[in-house]
Amino acid sequence: MKVAVGMNSCSLAAGAQHIYDHIEKKLKGSEIELKKVGCVGMCYREPLVDVIEDNTSTITTYGSVTEDMVDRIFEEHLMDGKPIEEWVVKRDWYEDGVRKTWDVDEYFSKQRKLIMENSGYIDPESIEEYLENRGYEALKRALKMKPEEVIDAITRAGLRGRGGAGFPTGLKWKFTREATGEEKYVVCNGDEGDPGAFMDRNILEGDPHRVIEGLTIGAYAVGASKGFFYVRAEYPLAVKRLTTAISQARKHGMLGRNILGSDFSFDAEIKEGAGAFVCGEETALLASIEGRRGMPRPRPPFPAQKGLWNKPTCVNNVKTLSSVPWIIRNGWEAYASIGTGKSRGTTIFAFAGKIRRGGNVEVPMGITLRELIEEVGGGTEKGVKAVQIGGPSGGCIPERLFDLPVDYESITSTGAIMGSGGMIVLDKDTCMVDVAKFFLDFTVKESCGKCTFCRLGTKRMWELLDSITSGRGKEEDLHELEELALTVKSGALCGLGQTAPNPVLTTLKYFRDEYTAHIEKRCPAKVCRDLIKYEVIGEKCTGCRACALVCPTGAAVGERQKVHTISIEKCIKCGRCYEACKFDAIEIKDLGAEQDG
Repeated sequence: MKVAVGMNSCSLAAGAQHIYDHIEKKLKGSEIELKKVGCVGMCYREPLVDVIEDNTSTITTYGSVTEDMVDRIFEEHLMDGKPIEEWVVKRDWYEDGVRKTWDVDEYFSKQRKLIMENSGYIDPESIEEYLENRGYEALKRALKMKPEEVIDAITRAGLRGRGGAGFPTGLKWKFTREATGEEKYVVCNGDEGDPGAFMDRNILEGDPHRVIEGLTIGAYAVGASKGFFYVRAEYPLAVKRLTTAISQARKHGMLGRNILGSDFSFDAEIKEGAGAFVCGEETALLASIEGRRGMPRPRPPFPAQKGLWNKPTCVNNVKTLSSVPWIIRNGWEAYASIGTGKSRGTTIFAFAGKIRRGGNVEVPMGITLRELIEEVGGGTEKGVKAVQIGGPSGGCIPERLFDLPVDYESITSTGAIMGSGGMIVLDKDTCMVDVAKFFLDFTVKESCGKCTFCRLGTKRMWELLDSITSGRGKEEDLHELEELALTVKSGALCGLGQTAPNPVLTTLKYFRDEYTAHIEKRCPAKVCRDLIKYEVIGEKCTGCRACALVCPTGAAVGERQKVHTISIEKCIKCGRCYEACKFDAIEIKDLGAEQDG
């Protein structure tokens, strides 16, 4: 019998280290093995503890584990062999060598694990466990193929870049292979900077050898001898585990000279990014690796022709490279049989925002947004209003369009983009104008400033949104905002500037009535502070003083057991009184509408 504890960043943030330490003390002197694994994707149930039966290979997973729960799990399950069913959130078993999964939330019912098949099941710091799970088998196969045959397999599989643009991976590899030059490079783009996105981090922390294997196969296919993993420094655990994995791969002959006894030699190193969102754009990323300021340059020439130090360079995302080993092991036909249309295989989304089940999900292309958000993610407490997909470069898709399939063409048709996989779910209490302002504020701050359209255009767009959410907007501002957004979109130098207007354009398209309401000095969601006020409902107030105790400015006042009041002049609209009141005695009202009246 073994015990495994999920130990990715999401797990550690939920207290997994304390649980691991407590289990370690309980198992001291026992023959039961304790190990660390990555995240299986159920971030909303962390900390997760697995009990693995040696005789059946059944994995029983307990969720939201506390130290008190550990004591009972130890006594009843580990000692007496009786699982505590009311705490079980997931169970895995094997049928004919294939892993089957049941979970209490049906979180995995529509998922298909290709990229994340090992995450949450193996020790990410053990190359031996990776090898036991068919690790580096794809590399062995690839080295027996001609490079052109490897590229052909990736092309026929229909793999497209999972970093945002969806460019065909096989075609990018072909261009790099055919580029003139003996010295070539491959780069793994792990610069995951979207708010609410954590797919690449999950993979790098949970299954780093998979990414190394994918990059090495890519290097063999394009003819590169040197590679780089570009990972943001804000991911210290991912950097640590990737560093360990690279060292192990070298010792086992998976990196270095004459890999696995072949004529192919290749090695890779890590370059830590400083956190600039623009470095997710491949030409800016390459500039950063070279030691220059991360700023994009015009294309062509594309990196496949002139990349790192003007040598042919192939840049692929973490999820793209992680798909490669599965394709080579199982054949391009198997991969191409999954998905829909021009979008084959699976992709990973990171659920964030108001979603009930926050975490990572891997689903086949073609699943509908409704299935993904409401069935897999569990929807929201107050009803789903929209989803922001693709991060700051993406757009807001309203609930009425949720029956669309999740594929590159369908999502693009809405005005949004697939992006790298960030998915922020918004509920009925969300102000869509405020959402657009939030994401634009992010892109304004992350703009490298090289081109005028992005440097000044996004700033002017933000100023218009700020004016509208502050109650100072005019009807003509909407026309100016839309015209400016289209100008920035068509004129900006790189993908950051070209896609920065998407949140604005999609909210104007689908939620224009909310913009109009703000022009009328009303915020329908009662979010924008300059347009609302907090007021005590006298007949409901019990004088409990809960509001007065939490108010940071002394705006909420009153004697015990008497009706309280809130001073408009002192109130900063932080919402603490509203949250603290247990009697629904505080109401949020439209300030602008009353002023007009």
